[in-house]
Amino acid sequence: MKNILLSLCTLVLFTTFSLAQCSKFYPFSKGATSTLTLYNEKGKTQGTITYQVLSVSSTTDGEKASVTSSFKDEKGKEITTTNYDAYCKNGTVSIDFNSMLRPEMTRAFGGGDIKSEITGVDIDVPNNLSVGQKLKDAEMKMKMSMSGMNFNMNTFITDREVVAKETITTPAGTFECYVIFQNTVSEGMAGSMKRSSKQWFAEGVGVVKTEDYDKKGKLDGSGILTSFSK
Repeated sequence: MKNILLSLCTLVLFTTFSLAQCSKFYPFSKGATSTLTLYNEKGKTQGTITYQVLSVSSTTDGEKASVTSSFKDEKGKEITTTNYDAYCKNGTVSIDFNSMLRPEMTRAFGGGDIKSEITGVDIDVPNNLSVGQKLKDAEMKMKMSMSGMNFNMNTFITDREVVAKETITTPAGTFECYVIFQNTVSEGMAGSMKRSSKQWFAEGVGVVKTEDYDKKGKLDGSGILTSFSK
């Protein structure tokens, strides 16, 4: 389960929503809902993560969407929820680095009362994706305290590149997708962990598939879009 969830920072990242007038990949529409089912390396269901747009508003230079994500385990029990914002400006969606707060961070501490301070660099997804295109890096740095203990957890997303264009069929439909590859380094109390992942993006929907790989490049888990509505 932990390995499956480790790269959810890169899934949450891209399964947020953005305004049709500004972004061609995500519908910024109040109530828009997307659910991905998560699987381990053997294809066994590990849970689901659902995203919903709570509100959409105008800013001085674009649009803002407030999004909530809910992670449930394989038994359907809600483990954690995360709220974050996405902004659209000049044809680029910037996703709040708070979206990289991984569900297992809370799960690992029994869902206890954790105080945190988070800083970082937002994740950008431009409209004009093309194969071979390099994308900006992103990061999240978090200081946490619980029951008198203080610790840090950091996530760095690097080497982002559009590597292919493919047609993907999921329970939610068939989609033409751009595939984005990236490397992720997670740092915490247990040390540093390097991983890589791919996400399949469809216009007007967002992420429809994700695959996570361990440091040796072996498939370690995946996520598939199983429902979408707006």
